[in-house]
Amino acid sequence: MYHAAAMPPAPIPDMSGARRAVSIEKIEHAYGDRRALAGVDLEVAEGALVAVLGPNGGGKTTLFRILATLLKPTAGRALVCGHDTVTEAGAVRACLGVVFQSPAVDRRLTVRENLVTHGRLYGMRGADLRASIPALLARMGLFDRRGDLAGTLSGGLLRRVEIAKALLHRPRLLLLDEPSTGLDPAARAALWDELRALRRCDGVTILFTTHLIEEAEGCDRVAILSAGRVVADGAPRDLTAAIGGDVLVIVPRDRLAGLRADIERVLGMAAIELDGTVRVEAPQAHLLVPRVIEALPGRIRAVTLGGPTLLDVFVHRTGHAFDGEAPR
Repeated sequence: MYHAAAMPPAPIPDMSGARRAVSIEKIEHAYGDRRALAGVDLEVAEGALVAVLGPNGGGKTTLFRILATLLKPTAGRALVCGHDTVTEAGAVRACLGVVFQSPAVDRRLTVRENLVTHGRLYGMRGADLRASIPALLARMGLFDRRGDLAGTLSGGLLRRVEIAKALLHRPRLLLLDEPSTGLDPAARAALWDELRALRRCDGVTILFTTHLIEEAEGCDRVAILSAGRVVADGAPRDLTAAIGGDVLVIVPRDRLAGLRADIERVLGMAAIELDGTVRVEAPQAHLLVPRVIEALPGRIRAVTLGGPTLLDVFVHRTGHAFDGEAPR
């Protein structure tokens, strides 16, 4: 193995002191009358591990396809390693390794044959290709499986093959679309161990899309995308700290109907319904627990208290649930 009310978008962090692997400026894209991206700005520093986090339909895959030179934006521009994705697509592809959400390996070929085919597409030949493949397979824990048909591998091993393919031509940026889709928890953990090792040992910049909160929480930075806009952008700890309080999660005993309004009346502060619960953000929220329980006897099954997460950042910034539903 490889050793409340919607808030305005957060300002783009100052990255003047860092070299940029990706620079996205006011990118827009529409599919007919539907706008998938509505003026996205994003900077990714070289050597960083960055997540684009958002619900399905938020615009993540459209942004991925633009960065991968598979789609031209309706407006704005994106630079990858200093090259324009539209006017310099060939130069972008040369410095980019791409891992798609859907498997992109030929299951009828062996692991090694998949890498040979991919390397030749990038113009690799002879001794360079012959030397690169065994070394890369060893680093990815695949050397002993090099002669196996790809179709016989587990989902986790197939992901390693795809990452090995993407790294074969030594890209400066690794771009991944929902890379852990379909993986069990153990395979997902192993995947992220390998990606962090790549960043740490080789200095590869990693930018990936995800709808999984826990994946984004382990990154250097996260850009939260909702309805085609970046609503928050920064280090996870900075984004959660900006909420400035605790989060009270109240689970109803029977029905959710009317509970939010009653809690707002009792506490005199805004609440939001989310995933069958009512959530309240407040400093020293533990002091609110007795008030809620005493004022609404028999209507509450459980109350939990914790620090804010990226899910709370999303709700705080957009005013609605992570699945994209409008606030009720």
